[in-house]
Amino acid sequence: MASENIRGRQGTLEVIDVTDTWVKPVPELDPVSATYFRAACDGTLLIQRCPSCGATQHYPRLVCSTCAATPEWEAASGRGTVYTFTVVQQAGMPGFDKDAPYVVALVDLDEGPRMMGNITDCPVDEVRIGQRVQAYQLRIADGIGLPQWRPEAVSVPNI
Repeated sequence: MASENIRGRQGTLEVIDVTDTWVKPVPELDPVSATYFRAACDGTLLIQRCPSCGATQHYPRLVCSTCAATPEWEAASGRGTVYTFTVVQQAGMPGFDKDAPYVVALVDLDEGPRMMGNITDCPVDEVRIGQRVQAYQLRIADGIGLPQWRPEAVSVPNI
């Protein structure tokens, strides 16, 4: 990540190290995705923003999906809203079978792009479209992090 020019606050998300217990597939890094997954390992959720047209995007790509310019990396807040979701009742892949039921959601980040991920720390029947969520990162392998989502903490004012 040190070789990349990344704008925004980095390393602000909680990181939970599960490298010793992770049995699910691990992403294969390529020249574009490596920056994203390595930043996640350090508590940073990255998106791409185009310096030419201002469009944001996720998943990482070599070019802006709007104007084909070269996008730049930007640290996102990790806050967003559930756009839609599904509850997986039975998982067919090894490593996922003990997790069911679990929620897979599309989350609209406050910065603009939409991301897919699991919602945790919430009963599956309490997840709602429009629900505010906060990202955290799982360190799943050496140098590889994976974002997850949980309900955003609501602060209650002292009355």
